[in-house]
Amino acid sequence: MLVLSRAVGELISIGDDISVRVLSITGGTVRFGVEAPRHVDVHRSEIYEKIQRKKANVARKAACSVE
Repeated sequence: MLVLSRAVGELISIGDDISVRVLSITGGTVRFGVEAPRHVDVHRSEIYEKIQRKKANVARKAACSVE
């Protein structure tokens, strides 16, 4: 894990085409923006996990219907 300190307005670059910008810091909350190509999905972790569970359930049901 890479740990960085950034101030408001500063960027973190991921590869050639993804940037994360610190937008604001208020108390213990940091707001940031992610710039990425349209083909790259960007989700909060809880949403990503929900999507993955749904995909696993669909795959499981498809496997059961084949048997």
